[in-house]
Amino acid sequence: MQLFFISEIKGNTVTLDPDESKHAAKVLRLSQGDRVQIVDGKGGFYEAEIIDAHPKHCMLTILDKKNEFGKTTFQLHIAIAPTKNIDRFEWFLEKCTEIGIDEITPVLSEHSERKVIKPERLEKILVSAMKQSVKAYLPQLNELTSFKELASKSFDGRKLIAHCIDSRKKHLKDIIKPGENALILIGPEGDFSPAEVEFALQNGFEEISLGNARLRTETAGIVACHLVNLVNE
Repeated sequence: MQLFFISEIKGNTVTLDPDESKHAAKVLRLSQGDRVQIVDGKGGFYEAEIIDAHPKHCMLTILDKKNEFGKTTFQLHIAIAPTKNIDRFEWFLEKCTEIGIDEITPVLSEHSERKVIKPERLEKILVSAMKQSVKAYLPQLNELTSFKELASKSFDGRKLIAHCIDSRKKHLKDIIKPGENALILIGPEGDFSPAEVEFALQNGFEEISLGNARLRTETAGIVACHLVNLVNE
C-alpha cells in the first residue's frame, strides 16, 4: 500500500499537496476507491481512501488512525558539521532517518568547510526517507548553529562528543544505555579543534570513540546513529 505525507491533518477529509497528488494520480495511477496510508510526521499513522484522484489536489477520507506509531523510549539528537560535498550530508540525513533519529543540528565549527545549507531541500530528503522506511515521526532539522552555542545548551540526557584527537576515550557502545537520551557531536572533515573539545568537556560532554578506523564525517554520524539504535533494540 502506498504511503503519503501530510503535515497537518484535521477532520476526516484531507488533501495531498500538489507534488504528492501528482505522484498519486499520474505516476501511481491511483483512482477513487483505492486505499493508501498517510503519516503526519508527528507519530500519526493513517489508513485512508481516495475520494477524488485529482492530479493537483487529491482528496482522501480517513478510515483509521494509530497514534505514536513506532514511538521509541529514547531521544537521539545528532549535531554534525555539514560536509563540503553536500551530497554526503544529504546521504547522512537519509540513512539516519531510515535507521531512526529524532533531531539533527547542522553545526558550524572552526574547521567547517561548508557554512551554508538549504533547509528546504534537506527537509524533502527527510520526508522521503521517513516514507521509505515507513516511519511516522519526521526528524526535527534545526538551523545551522555555532559550535559554542550548541555545546553550551542544556540537554536532558547524555552529552557526547566524538573526535580523533588522541585521548582515553570509551567506545559509544560501552557508554550509552537503553532508554537513555543522547546528544552526539560529530565534527567536520578537519575534526574538532582541541579548544572545541575542551569547551565541550567543560560543558558536560564526554569523549567517545566510534572505533579504530578514521571515519568520514557522514559515516561517523551514521555509525553513531546505528549504535544508539542497536543498543535500544
